[in-house]
Amino acid sequence: MTVDQFATAADRRGPAQTEGRTRPRRHTSIVARRRRAFYMFASPWIVGFALLTVAPMAYALWLSFTTFDGISPKWHYVGFGNYRELFSDAQTWNSLGRTGLFAITSVPLSIAAGLGLAVLVNRPLKARGLFRTLLYLPAVVPPVGAGIAFKQLFDQNSGAANGALNLFGIDALGWLADPYARYVLIMTVLWTAGNIMIISLAGLQDIPRELLEAARIDGASAWRSFRSITVPLLSPVLLFQTVTGVIASVQTIMPLLLAPDPTPAGITALPQSNYLYMMHVFAEYFAFGRYGYASALLWVLFVLILVATGLIFKATSGVVFYNVDPEAKK
Repeated sequence: MTVDQFATAADRRGPAQTEGRTRPRRHTSIVARRRRAFYMFASPWIVGFALLTVAPMAYALWLSFTTFDGISPKWHYVGFGNYRELFSDAQTWNSLGRTGLFAITSVPLSIAAGLGLAVLVNRPLKARGLFRTLLYLPAVVPPVGAGIAFKQLFDQNSGAANGALNLFGIDALGWLADPYARYVLIMTVLWTAGNIMIISLAGLQDIPRELLEAARIDGASAWRSFRSITVPLLSPVLLFQTVTGVIASVQTIMPLLLAPDPTPAGITALPQSNYLYMMHVFAEYFAFGRYGYASALLWVLFVLILVATGLIFKATSGVVFYNVDPEAKK
């Protein structure tokens, strides 16, 4: 076919067919540019995740199969020996049980406290912004500062808590020792309820006022509106707070900050009621120098957190209300 014949055939096909042949090529170019842009923007996070999360976890997994103590080169491979010892270690099970009890107690209390504060400051009060700021301020205090403040507040000899008890003729209590240390630990969790308050407040302000107004006109009480409208619409927020609260509670190091001697040597003198799972991990790492065994403890904790998170999602799948626009799924 000559050039003139080819041009004549193109003219017969018309501009629509010629444009249709070039459109897929242009579409492919746009998709390729978007894909490259995605990886360019996501690559810093991917590199950081690989270096700061995946690599340390892989290193800890390798350590969990050894007797490495962090210093001595005379370590050897023990296979699943650390894991077998872990499952027969009474201290591990006891600390795990105390951690579970602490999570079951502190998470609902902190969510209830944060939600209650959010409902309170969501009302049309005078100086509402000031109240919100004051209630949130404790949440921005660093954990170390909060630990020091609580140690001074509940000190048996000079603490303000025992000073208040003495005014009523009650003898001083050893707040930072068994069996009261667990209550002080729960108070430190409630101290940061401002975080939950802020998230719950955002959820409350996203609830359509028309629903609450319609319920009020129909004669529903405030409690009925809260139970039947507010809580279901807040359920995704409450689920998020439950999952993150459980993860934070099992990883807390606040018992160490409340300890009389917050050093590796003093970890063994921690009150038994505050000897949680992470304290056991800390003691194995830095007090006994058993890096391999402590790494096995951390990997078991990681698996338990995954299982607990899955169970929470499974248990709440029928009660969490997701207000998703059906058109958005198309």
